[in-house]
Amino acid sequence: MAPIVTLFLTFSVVYLLRRSYVSFDSLHNAYVRDWLPLQLPRRLLLVNTVILIVSSGTIEFARRAITRAAALAPVRSIPGISLGQESRFPWLSLTTLLGFLFLAGQLAVWRNFSARGFHMTGGTSSSFVYVLTATHGVHLAGGVIALVAANVAALLHHSIDNRRIVVDIASWYWHCMTVLWLYILVMFSIAAK
Repeated sequence: MAPIVTLFLTFSVVYLLRRSYVSFDSLHNAYVRDWLPLQLPRRLLLVNTVILIVSSGTIEFARRAITRAAALAPVRSIPGISLGQESRFPWLSLTTLLGFLFLAGQLAVWRNFSARGFHMTGGTSSSFVYVLTATHGVHLAGGVIALVAANVAALLHHSIDNRRIVVDIASWYWHCMTVLWLYILVMFSIAAK
């Protein structure tokens, strides 16, 4: 996660420096800023943010459930010991679904940008917005792939310890992606002023 955070911090510094850059226009004999301001689709971004925050909660529930199951696994293996039937909510599957919803929501945000004439090749300001959100999306898609793998491992009844490790790592990664997304939104909001 450290290289990912470093990458985004580097993007942020370059984004903020480039945003404040002025150049000399010799035709008009004046300094100009070529940065185009971006009006964020706040409702779409709010929905996406809520989805990601909720998914961070659901993956935490999944992590706690599998940790509990791993801790109780040795007790369950003792003949004659019954811990009763527990209802299990599919927290991991719900997190995976929410991850896909977030990615679909990001595509909707990009369509919104494009419909308003804010394209990837439309200049430096639009390129940075697309690069930051796409890089986050690619990293989050990697997390979704890990969640799909964890779901498949659960369906195939792989060892509880192996599944616990995958879910534990995926949950920390997912929390990092959520915090990173909030950071990106705050940065966009501050830079828009």
